[in-house]
Amino acid sequence: MDDAHRPAIRYVVAGGGTAGWIAAAVLARFLAPSSATVTLVESEEIGIIGVGEATVPLIAQLNALLGIHEPDFVAATNGTFKLGIEFVDWGSIGNRHFHGFGDFGEDIAGLPVHQYWLRLNGSTAAPPLAPLDEWAMPWAAASRDRFAPNAAMKGEAAQFRYAYHFDAALYAAYLRRVAESAGVTRIEGRIHAVGRDGESGLLTHLALETGQKVEGDIFIDCTGFASLLLGKTLGVPFKDWSYWLPCDSAAAVPSTRAGRLTPFTRSTAKSAGWQWRIPLQSRTGNGHVFASRFISDDEAVAQLLDGIDGEPLAAPRILRFTPGHRERFWEGNVIGIGLASGFLEPLESTAIQLIQTGVARIVELLPDARPEPALIAEYNRQTTLEYERIRDFILAHYCRTRRDEPLWREAASLELPETLKHKLACWDASGRIPLYELESHQEPSWASILIGQEAWPKRYNPRAGVPPEEQLRTMLEQRRARLAEAAERMPAHDHFISRTCASDTASAATA
Repeated sequence: MDDAHRPAIRYVVAGGGTAGWIAAAVLARFLAPSSATVTLVESEEIGIIGVGEATVPLIAQLNALLGIHEPDFVAATNGTFKLGIEFVDWGSIGNRHFHGFGDFGEDIAGLPVHQYWLRLNGSTAAPPLAPLDEWAMPWAAASRDRFAPNAAMKGEAAQFRYAYHFDAALYAAYLRRVAESAGVTRIEGRIHAVGRDGESGLLTHLALETGQKVEGDIFIDCTGFASLLLGKTLGVPFKDWSYWLPCDSAAAVPSTRAGRLTPFTRSTAKSAGWQWRIPLQSRTGNGHVFASRFISDDEAVAQLLDGIDGEPLAAPRILRFTPGHRERFWEGNVIGIGLASGFLEPLESTAIQLIQTGVARIVELLPDARPEPALIAEYNRQTTLEYERIRDFILAHYCRTRRDEPLWREAASLELPETLKHKLACWDASGRIPLYELESHQEPSWASILIGQEAWPKRYNPRAGVPPEEQLRTMLEQRRARLAEAAERMPAHDHFISRTCASDTASAATA
């Protein structure tokens, strides 16, 4: 049968929220109406799990792909801008460091800047340098509560990226408008049962409580932790990573906005987990991710409320989760996206990234009505590697700790995955991080976390010892001063927002 007479492939997205509407919007953007239809099934009665409202810079590619206008998007979602994450009390109580969306400047003689920083900071001939963060433009701006798009900057001051904080419910609603304008059909209703072909085992339809049947060829499971299609219907097992990532609960609460809008997320380590702070235009998102083996719910909530800088706007709610992922993300004619396929704690704000890259792989390996086994295997291979790489990076935040509480003592004694063990062995030997296929975080990110937590390597690369010390010190200090000067020229973050993308909600809240 030629393409002109081939029946349109019916893509059915089960579940809405961020995962569902990203999947629907992207599929509608890439698939011609003559060759495919996209239908999304969701129930207004099922709420959105907003564990995190922070993102990474990859989201800018999604916005560009969908033709989203940044000021409109930020205003509609009560959003703010994000230059990175400030870590407080990680590694040891009193420690502060920053993981920014940028590097520490161009290599010097083929070596990254952190190698020279390690050399100078260990020198006995002069006082220690300022923290490594100060050689990164994101921290130069974030530490001053300044923000301007990198496109507005020049030279080395433009060497950064940025992401966003936003209200997850407003974001899903925004994406729904984008998707429906692109031709996605939305059907309201709860899924009551799932139909399967008796011979092939492939899914054939979703039966709703209203009695309606939604037939399809390819089903995208965005049903959250329920994993209704991939987990419950097809029985794909779950790979549990609780050994490496013991946090299994979160307490979340919004609070009133307090003070200036910081252009970064803050993560503060606690006795049995960590607390996030995410600034939105009209409120602040707060949460406490914790290991229930080491702290009770009441104690976790008390720590959360003690650590917020505004007044609570609701009673804290408790969420439960198991870190890990389904052994297969694509099974038969079902592809799991978002929480339906796996969960990693939101320490590095990778939840929407995993949704986005999962949907991008669907487009890359576009399934036909009868999916090819080779494409399924490749999708599962790539997605598994991405999850493992992010797992290792998250675990790197925990395993070199010097804190003396039960959770942190356990984290410091873990038998690490071989991939992470090798990375850290190379770091210890020469301050280098080997990178594998499908890495989400490059060497500057690893240096930010490890040096930030004072997990020093045993030695730096010998080539960093070649430039004369005084010349090297002058060069680095000049760069640090240039970044600070550039940051001072930026507008305040809240001023930039008020001029370009203020939300109606924020205006009402501050009136």
